[in-house]
Amino acid sequence: MSHAHHHESRPSLLWGLLLSAALAIGGIELGKISWFPNHGFSALTIAIVLGMILGNTLYPAMGHVCGHGVDFSKKMLLRAGIVLFGLKLTLQNIAQVGWLGVSVDTVMLTSTFILSVILGTRLFGMDRKASMLIGAGSAICGAAAVMAAEPVVRGRAEQVTVAVATVVVFGTLGIFLYPVIFHLGISFIPSNTTAFGIYAGSTIHEVAQVAAAASSISADTANTAVITKMVRVMMLAPFLIFLSAWLARDPEHNQGIAHEHHAGGKKHKLAIPWFAFGFIGVVILNSFIHLPKPIQGPAIDFDTLLLSMAMAALGLATHVSAIRQAGIKPILLASILFVWLVVGGALVNDVAGLIIHH
Repeated sequence: MSHAHHHESRPSLLWGLLLSAALAIGGIELGKISWFPNHGFSALTIAIVLGMILGNTLYPAMGHVCGHGVDFSKKMLLRAGIVLFGLKLTLQNIAQVGWLGVSVDTVMLTSTFILSVILGTRLFGMDRKASMLIGAGSAICGAAAVMAAEPVVRGRAEQVTVAVATVVVFGTLGIFLYPVIFHLGISFIPSNTTAFGIYAGSTIHEVAQVAAAASSISADTANTAVITKMVRVMMLAPFLIFLSAWLARDPEHNQGIAHEHHAGGKKHKLAIPWFAFGFIGVVILNSFIHLPKPIQGPAIDFDTLLLSMAMAALGLATHVSAIRQAGIKPILLASILFVWLVVGGALVNDVAGLIIHH
């Protein structure tokens, strides 16, 4: 990364950062209007939409001034944002949902991701990177997971944006669908509020969407759902470490990396996602050191700013034409994954409940 931008003057980093920050703050402020969170749009998703609008209209004219800073937001601020994301989590959360929550999360994460890669590549003939990004978003925690997987998978900007778009579409659908499912009382759907909370937390895409869907059932459901979801978010770190190790063994992936790192000429390059370890470190720290509210609040707000800046930058780098080229396949793949999350997720919750209670 360092060898490219030597000839540029320093301010170029500043303009791109300012532009990303302006869009991010726009996303955060809009996210405070209750209509947006109630319809499943977090600050992050609004920021990427704002970025895309600008990216496909005025931004191409500003690209030469802002490009360097936007690239920095997309790469470095993203990693920093994922590390600080750990401030929202503690190891105590795991104890709160117990073995049931943890086992259901593990099964759902693994099955959804594997299903995405197999269906994406075999059934739809999609690019494997695109299938992995959509899988990560559906399996773990929506947009943040897509973005965290990107440095490991090395997808293109439009693949990331398409994956984020599928998360927004189906996660938003989930907000309206889950309360309806709960009240229908279908036999295999977990019926008590706590069990339904684990079900919602283990199967809905984004943290904001989980909170929105579960809150309309009961406070108890919302609490259990968000904690289950947070445990699923924590699995992001081991997931990234496994994924990078798996990809390092894969010749097809390494050729791509080999011609990026033409200097060393090492074939098997394990791209260690250091930010995943940073994320784990912050979670552990947060579990043992209780940060005072006056520090924790602003730190989490700062994290939202970093992630929103990364999202805005991704939006700026995304061309509508590239999304159009991706066509209907990503949506079809994400819809199958959504059905698996809703129906398969309910069955996995049932089975896990039976095993653990006996």
